[in-house]
Amino acid sequence: IAHAENPPKKYQDIYPIAFDADMDGLVAETVRILRHWTDHGVRIFRVDNPHTKPVVFWERVIGEINTADPDVIFLAEAFTRPAMMRTLGEIGFQQSYTYFTWRNTKQELTEYLTELSGDAAACMRPNLFVNTPDILHAYLQDGGRPAFETRAVLAATLSPTWGVYSGYELCENTALRPGSEEYLDSEKYQLRPRDWEAAAREGRTIAPLLTRLNDIRRRHPALHRLRNLRFHHTDNDAVIAYSKREGSDTVIVVVNLDPHHTQEATVSLDMPQLGLEQHSTLTVRDELTGESYTWGAGNFVRLDPRRAPAHVLHVRRSSPQIGGSTAS
Repeated sequence: IAHAENPPKKYQDIYPIAFDADMDGLVAETVRILRHWTDHGVRIFRVDNPHTKPVVFWERVIGEINTADPDVIFLAEAFTRPAMMRTLGEIGFQQSYTYFTWRNTKQELTEYLTELSGDAAACMRPNLFVNTPDILHAYLQDGGRPAFETRAVLAATLSPTWGVYSGYELCENTALRPGSEEYLDSEKYQLRPRDWEAAAREGRTIAPLLTRLNDIRRRHPALHRLRNLRFHHTDNDAVIAYSKREGSDTVIVVVNLDPHHTQEATVSLDMPQLGLEQHSTLTVRDELTGESYTWGAGNFVRLDPRRAPAHVLHVRRSSPQIGGSTAS
């Protein structure tokens, strides 16, 4: 029997079903099983590799479930061609996996998130997963704790929805073999008990940062939206800057993408995109550190990945007065 494949990965534990033999029966039974779980309070379903099944099957299943329970969410765990990922969104999947894991440079992130927050947003709702049971990117393998912190800040602030697979908090980064993106001790094959309390005592966890990021997200409406993402110029390709604005709430994020070295840059803000005059001055507060700065159109930043790889700045006050900026 042929097993499921998603090149280069092969899934020997997943076997095909003859969907064309009894489509109506398969839809009815799948809906019955899903309703069993929705009756127990489950409202989110992560669907593994939906692109390897007939699209019409999911369209019918999701349609039937959402007709009775419109608050139930289906997440398409599909790493496949862009056209198919878009199609899955168009036929009913409310959330989508993305290529975020493989977008690590400033150019890659800017181009891809511009795409996701633009026309693609009409059908796809990106869930930016920093890792998955199958994917441990080389950036995390080689970058140590700063890499884990950097990717968490990016995922939590670029998209309204982000995902973390267990073990990320402890910066687990040992690959199965050199050049592999699979974990050495994958939970696909074994139970992985973790001593979270010991990790916290010994300072081996970034869980406090993840908690802080989620708190920031809850308090800032600007981070609840996708299409309000705007990128700003930096004169260093190792530093990326972007903003989100919703009503009176504005958040500016600056991230050092280099997990190994301190990076400096001048961040040139597109003031009209922030709803401000070109020569306005801003009072901003770093939501990660609590420090405040005075910013303007041009701002010097210096980010040490061993201390804090990013600024997540809340604009507290703005003034149209002409003035300089203070280095952070």
